[in-house]
Amino acid sequence: MNQFSKTVAIVGAAESDEIGNVPHKSPLAHHAEAANNALADAGLKLSDVDGLFSAGYSTLTVAEYMGLKPKYTDSTQVGGSSFVIYVAHAIAAINAGYCDVALVTHGEVGRSARERGGGWPGGGQPGPQFESPYGIIGPPISYGMACSNYMSRYGEDRTRQALSEIAVSTRKWAQLNPKAYMRDPMSFDDYHNSRWIAWPFHLLDCCLVTDAGGAIVITRADRARDLPKEPVYVLGAAEHHDHSMISQMPDLTVTPAHVSGPRAMEMAGVGFNDIDLTMIYDSFTYTVLATLESLGYCKPGEGPDFVANQRTAPGGEFALNTSGGGLSYTHSGMYGMFLLVEAVRQLRGECGDRNVNPKIALVNGTGGVLSSTGTTILAVD
Repeated sequence: MNQFSKTVAIVGAAESDEIGNVPHKSPLAHHAEAANNALADAGLKLSDVDGLFSAGYSTLTVAEYMGLKPKYTDSTQVGGSSFVIYVAHAIAAINAGYCDVALVTHGEVGRSARERGGGWPGGGQPGPQFESPYGIIGPPISYGMACSNYMSRYGEDRTRQALSEIAVSTRKWAQLNPKAYMRDPMSFDDYHNSRWIAWPFHLLDCCLVTDAGGAIVITRADRARDLPKEPVYVLGAAEHHDHSMISQMPDLTVTPAHVSGPRAMEMAGVGFNDIDLTMIYDSFTYTVLATLESLGYCKPGEGPDFVANQRTAPGGEFALNTSGGGLSYTHSGMYGMFLLVEAVRQLRGECGDRNVNPKIALVNGTGGVLSSTGTTILAVD
């Protein structure tokens, strides 16, 4: 176990007051509401915060909106994995003495912005120049191309069955989550009959687009033990990225989790048999399939067998994405924060009918177009 393992703990976790379709609230309102809710969950005040971590907006903007003047700030932007990566950054900052209470916030209005005619900002990025002329426009196409490569290697039919297993099992978890945006039952026929988005993806292979905010609070382990709720200790954390444009991805079937996963587990001193709950970023069903293999839960090409027969659904032997995930619970654009919120609640036993009573959880966020990952191992005593 690494010397920094278990030196910090997550002591608060929450969403914003309303999530889903919330056209009357701005992204900053979601940041602030989630922050206030997470601090209340931790038994702390805004005045206790001296470290601010946030992506999307600059921390200058977020801090000003909330009235914060932090001693330490981090606005690393590597997509939806940013919030999971911040856990590793908070370990470093707290142990170095740069801050004592780290607040990590997120807020986006992905659904409302689309309804108002907002689009994907493209300014200054190389993708439109080098990829758009060839039809690679937007995440469904980029991820779809990666999935097509996987199918060509390991078989289209077995890959398709795996994608359907992931979609259906994740919806079953969402049905147990009162905050999930999509809670209607989903059958395998529903999955296969849903409309095409970008081959090989059906609609039900793709994440939601919602409005939402989330936040977590991290502090020293010794201070955490004096706060109201059970501390969720960070045993290990690591990050990695290896490309920006999908055309530059070294291997379309291997995500950066193949580096961040083993490093986080080595720091934590745990193996796969120790993990009770796995929270994986599910921007698309394929993201889950490729991540399971990249983390090392199974070998390349074995993912379809790993998730077969609803193994990852409620009552199955492998607890995965118990909130309902980005596929059915919420996905505002950068989803990694909500992986952490669910893992903390599960470890504390706060998830009601869907609680799986874990002691150790693995959280893996993915950002960009399978570009970046952050892996964190969390545990309770």
